[in-house]
Formats: sequence, structure tokens, C-alpha cells
Amino acid sequence: MNSKIPPISADAQQSSEKLSVLISQEITAANKPMPFSRFMELALYAPQYGYYTGGSHKIGADGDFVTAPVLTPLFGKTLAVQLNALLPQTAGNLYEFGAGTGDLAATLVQNLSDGLNRYYIIELSPELAERQRALIAQKLPSELFKKVIHLNTLPESFDGIIIGNEVLDAMPVELVCRENGGFRQICVGLKNGGFIQTKQPLTHPGLSTAAENYFPAVEPYTSELHPQQHAFTATLAAKLTRGGIIFIDYGFDAAQYYHPKRSGGTLIGHHRHRTVHDPFFRIGLTDLTAHVNFTDIAQAGTDGGLDLIGYATQSSFLLNLGITDLLAQAGDSASPAYLRAAAAVQQLINPHEMGELFKAIAFGRNIDVDWQGFITGDICHKL
Repeated sequence: MNSKIPPISADAQQSSEKLSVLISQEITAANKPMPFSRFMELALYAPQYGYYTGGSHKIGADGDFVTAPVLTPLFGKTLAVQLNALLPQTAGNLYEFGAGTGDLAATLVQNLSDGLNRYYIIELSPELAERQRALIAQKLPSELFKKVIHLNTLPESFDGIIIGNEVLDAMPVELVCRENGGFRQICVGLKNGGFIQTKQPLTHPGLSTAAENYFPAVEPYTSELHPQQHAFTATLAAKLTRGGIIFIDYGFDAAQYYHPKRSGGTLIGHHRHRTVHDPFFRIGLTDLTAHVNFTDIAQAGTDGGLDLIGYATQSSFLLNLGITDLLAQAGDSASPAYLRAAAAVQQLINPHEMGELFKAIAFGRNIDVDWQGFITGDICHKL
């Protein structure tokens, strides 16, 4: 174990071990290795023991990573500028996936005009949903809190704006390698009581087609494919009757993602604000994530009949919406509060931090409005 990573409690260790046993039992029962996507699904979402479904704090100073809404409420206030222009052309509903701590929801509800009807949070984790309710109730007056409704299943249709900040990267991915003139699927097996990565024939036709489309003619080459991200976007497209979708996440267009020199993929773990390269390290306690292939997301949305509105770096998106103007209104420029806010904004827009790696992509259906977030810096031509 990396000595720089802090030790964990006995309860956390026990939880990780129980999840490892459950995964081992599933592999043993099937009598064959499981696809990496299934391992990642269990590691993140297994009831009670998964990373997102267990009881540990994931986000913030005491967790494993920090998200934009936690860094500063200016992120949500800036996003609200775009949402306030969009909501009046819909039924006034906002739908958030991957609500995390609930900070973004609290900020948005406070900064959206009377055009907001309901704020729906779609959250699979009961534990996270409870934390979100507690934080939002603490930050909002009761009349606004009543607008926030939690759902644990998808509604039949959407009439409003769907948002997802760092939700796509948390979806399980397939690992595939190109070698010896063909493709192999990386699976998870057992050896000497532990987990190992093992290569199996790639027999799924959809994955084979995606690998052929995206992978460069380089061997050996390992990377991720994103069928769950694609299916999720396609499902939202099918259910969106009127409104828009905004995803903000870290990732690349396909040409960047599958660059010949990026031969090891993007899969990474986050644990206690440190990066972890072993996917089997503290299973259920380590966040596993991969970058987003925004070309694939754009394809899924447009195949579903949506209009591709724009694709831009997070820096361009937030600057277009006036984040620096909102910062200027944050008080005395010499005050500690202002300096903290300024540092957070720099982290959001600096090209060497979140500004360039994070992107915003938006789709629309049956609405006609200027999307200020993409007024300059639109890079849809790269998709």
C-alpha cells in the first residue's frame, strides 16, 4: 500500500472486504471472469457497500475529491444565468443527475427566477439522498425547499432542463485492448484469492464496432468504451419532450481521447484526494472514473433527434455566462471571502486546472433561445 495514503478505519476495511467477497462469489458462480464494467458497477453501486451507495463521505475536504459546486457557489450562480433563459420555454422543471452533496441544487434554487416550477433530483443512493435533503433544507427557506423533490427512478418524460455535473464520468466503462491484430476485452478474474485483470475474446458486436471506430491502428493499445454513457444519453433524448440537456464533465472529443499516444486509457481511482492506479485498491472505498468521450455523447443525443446546441471548454462556458462579473459582485476585493472566491474561480477557468479539461455540452428540443454559454468558444467542429 502507498504509505502516503492515510489508513482507514476497521469498519471501512470490513466494508471493503465484504464487497470483495460479494464480487468474488459472483465470479465464482459464473465460472468465468466478469467484464470490467460489471466489476466497476459493483465497486461503485453495490447496495450498502459500493462507493456511492455506502456510508462514507465522498466529496469535499474530508472525502476523495472536490467538485465545482463545492468549490464555490459562483459555479451554480453562473449556471443559473443560462437556466433562467431556458426555463420559461419549458414547463419550468429542472432535473439534476449526480447531485453529490446537494450544494448545486441549493444554489440554483436560490438563484432561479419564478420560472422554476420543480427541482427534481434523480438519486439512486438513499444515503446520498438523505445528505442532500439535509443540506438543502439547511440552506433554503421552507417555501423554496418544497420545490425540491427526490426521485429514484426516471420519470416517463422530461419537460424542462436536465443537468448533470460530473455524472457521466461515474458510469461503468468497458476496458478493451488492441493487440495481435485484434481486440480483447479486459475482464476481472480470481487468482490466489485476489483479483486480476484478464483478457478475453471480444464477442459483443456493439463493442467491436465501437473499438473499430475509435481505436487507432496502434498495438498494444488499451482504452475505455462507454456503452452506459451512450445508452444514458440516448434514453434522456427519447424522454425529453421539450427543453434541454447540459452536461459538464471532464473528457475529450474522440480524436483526443483515442490519440495514439494515450495508449493506457484514462481510467483512474480517487481516494483521499490522491490518485490510485490500481482498480482493486480498497474496493468500494475508492472512486473509479474514466474521462468522457464527448463525440460519443454528441452522437447519442443527435441520433435521438436532439439539436446539438454547443460544446465548449468549462472556461469558455462560464466566462460567457459572466462568472467574472459575478465574482466582482462578491464584496470587498481585499476581504478573505473574496480572495477565496477568486481562487475558486481561477481553479474553475484556469486552463491548467479545470478550465480546459472540463467541457460543457448541450442539447435542445422544441425551444428557441440564445444559449449564452456557447456564444464564443464553441468547438462542436471537433466532435
